[in-house]
Amino acid sequence: MSPDDRERVLQALNPEERQAWMNDFTPPQKEEMQALQNPQQVVVSELQQAKILRAAYSERQLEEVMTDFWFNHFNVFIGKNLDRYYVTEYEQETIRPHALGKFKDLLVATAKSPAMLLYLDNAESIGPHSAAAEGLPQRPQFAMRRGPFGYPIPVERPPQRPQQQKKTAGLNENYGRELMELHTLGVDGGYTQKDVTEVAKVFTGWTVKEPRRGGDFDFVERRHEPGEKYVLGHRIKENGEKEGMEVLEMLAHHPSTAHFISKKLAIRFVSDDPPESLVRKMADTFLKSDGDIREVLRTMFRAPEFWSPDAYRAKIKTPLEFVVSAIRSTDADVDNAMPLVQTLNRMGMPLYQMQPPTGYSAKNEAWQSTSALLNRINFALTLGSGRLAGAKFDASALLGNSEPVDGEATVAKLEQALLAGDVSEKTHATIIKQVDDPQVTGRLEDDPKRPPNAGVIAALILGSPEFQKR
Repeated sequence: MSPDDRERVLQALNPEERQAWMNDFTPPQKEEMQALQNPQQVVVSELQQAKILRAAYSERQLEEVMTDFWFNHFNVFIGKNLDRYYVTEYEQETIRPHALGKFKDLLVATAKSPAMLLYLDNAESIGPHSAAAEGLPQRPQFAMRRGPFGYPIPVERPPQRPQQQKKTAGLNENYGRELMELHTLGVDGGYTQKDVTEVAKVFTGWTVKEPRRGGDFDFVERRHEPGEKYVLGHRIKENGEKEGMEVLEMLAHHPSTAHFISKKLAIRFVSDDPPESLVRKMADTFLKSDGDIREVLRTMFRAPEFWSPDAYRAKIKTPLEFVVSAIRSTDADVDNAMPLVQTLNRMGMPLYQMQPPTGYSAKNEAWQSTSALLNRINFALTLGSGRLAGAKFDASALLGNSEPVDGEATVAKLEQALLAGDVSEKTHATIIKQVDDPQVTGRLEDDPKRPPNAGVIAALILGSPEFQKR
């Protein structure tokens, strides 16, 4: 088909028909067809699929979990302005290399990232008393011309007429506020509104050079607010770009930051209300190790609070964790991750699309509802019955290629394979009851010798309360 004909066909199909039509396309063909519909969405969808595939197939699970944790901590929204083009670089070159390194390095990398500068509008922030705000002319620029013997001679260009700033241009406090509230100190970290304003002044001039051409971090002196600033009682001398580095250094080593980051990690890995004794141990390690994330995690993993019965299965998996753990535990083969991306959209966790800077909640209450559980069970049944496009698993392989004819034996084997046999009597009895229901497993009442449907039984286990937790 010609490009025009293909576009007409795409417009004539509804989304389900379009997906079915493209299922057997090669990756380049799919990308070409998607680009005809929405070229910007191609960047987003490929990034979303890559995240799921890395999470499902990587052998470095802690790195994947921590990359996801820090992206959520330093959240940016892929749907804002040019961030759809910068988020790939943000995750792969800003977050991932520092996910298990020093917190200060991660903090500086995010502060200078074009994705963050654009998302929280610092790229547009201008000091109210800066040269740019007051319309002062730029420094003289020089051109070169040839002298009588061919030697270059500098010639001063006439000063450019100062450009009028847009009425909306001025000091923007978004980054200064989120830097302290969400990235470092925490909402109860001891800062004031005055500190927010002063930090915003410190970071004026931190911008992006030619963002529409994919430019990188740039410091523009003309936009920087002159004079001294006072942050958390500390005097910040006028020093251009280095003022921001001084503030980041101070915040990265602040005791409130150590406690806030440690507690957030404990909430992610242990429980919604982690023991204060554990948080203090982690915070002490944070301060003693110069914010070494690896050491803080090691302290947490070795602590008795981490291994206590109260912490066992105290956390409900997020939709991403649930979907990926279902793929990993069943050893499913994913050849098209887009249906999994769409599943997460239905579950309320579209990847890279959390608009507020808070990121997705790590607490149980955010993911605990009847509708959320129904979506998870439907996903498990679709996967187990072989009806999930792009992902297939072999239930017989989970049974050791020796599928028992007895339903209860099948349940026991699959419980061992998927949950190490750690299932409550209530859950086990509920699954056995479902296995005996022909409408659930597909067994015919007049054919009791027919082997039970192992895929559906696996789906029931994936939908169990035990599998929903970690």
